[in-house]
Amino acid sequence: MAPRKIIIDTDPGQDDAVAILLALASPEDLEVLGLTAVAGNVPLDLTSKNARIICELAGKVDVPIYEGCDRPLGRDLVTAEHVHGKTGLDGPDLPDPTMALKDGHAVDYIIDTIREQPSGTVTLCPLGPLTNIATALRKAPDIAERIQQIVLMGGAYFEVGNITPTAEFNIYVDPEAADIVFKSGIDIVVLPLDVTHKALVTKPRNDAFRALNTPVGIAVAQMTDFFERFDKEKYGSAGAPLHDPCVTAYLIQPDLFTGRYVNVEIETSSELTRGMTVADWWGVTDRPKNATFIGDLDADGFFALLTDRLARL
Repeated sequence: MAPRKIIIDTDPGQDDAVAILLALASPEDLEVLGLTAVAGNVPLDLTSKNARIICELAGKVDVPIYEGCDRPLGRDLVTAEHVHGKTGLDGPDLPDPTMALKDGHAVDYIIDTIREQPSGTVTLCPLGPLTNIATALRKAPDIAERIQQIVLMGGAYFEVGNITPTAEFNIYVDPEAADIVFKSGIDIVVLPLDVTHKALVTKPRNDAFRALNTPVGIAVAQMTDFFERFDKEKYGSAGAPLHDPCVTAYLIQPDLFTGRYVNVEIETSSELTRGMTVADWWGVTDRPKNATFIGDLDADGFFALLTDRLARL
């Protein structure tokens, strides 16, 4: 079977970095057509820089990287340096990138690529706020029926919020963009906090990354060492959840995950619950189902896959 063609839309972020590394290490499963950077965890100049740092760490300097939207559709940007550090990739000491960004805007790259590739063969993988994806859909509505699938990290239901009491960060930053995406009619798979909080990097799992004794393995262990301090303090958990790698792991080995096909709506107007993903998990409304909402994973299988693939880089 031919590898699945994907565009990774990202705001790196340590967990974004691991998701990208997993994809780049899995060419038999995933053909990474390109990366598109969006403002989110840190401002756009840093997310586009971090995307290049990650590709260079992986030795994949031929991956095209485009800079996208620097702010949400209709709101001021909210960032997460309190989680990811001032660079977004705090932890390892990685050199500044030498590879250049591609000319042109990420949104135009997304549109052009989907139009150029055979219909139904490109999957979009958003790991941050959905601004680039929504902007592409608004600018070129014809691409919606050509997109194979959108597999995204974002939202929460049982785990409620991580940036407000009710909202997960990626959706909260640009709820209007999320609303556009969830109403697009595209086949959507959601990896929410409900599942990502079960992908915990415990000490033995992080030791396994470090024991790879490669620049990638050591950098991932150092990223997690930094990243986990926030979650350990906030949740009292045994380590940091690797949110974004759930997206690429799902694409590679979907049988590690279970969920339900349900209706998901995005709250955009309430100050109290802005950015909430209202998932009709129990089917109590007649709203049409529009997304597969993942709720559980085989954590041991997930980390076995991740460690095995990172060892290749």
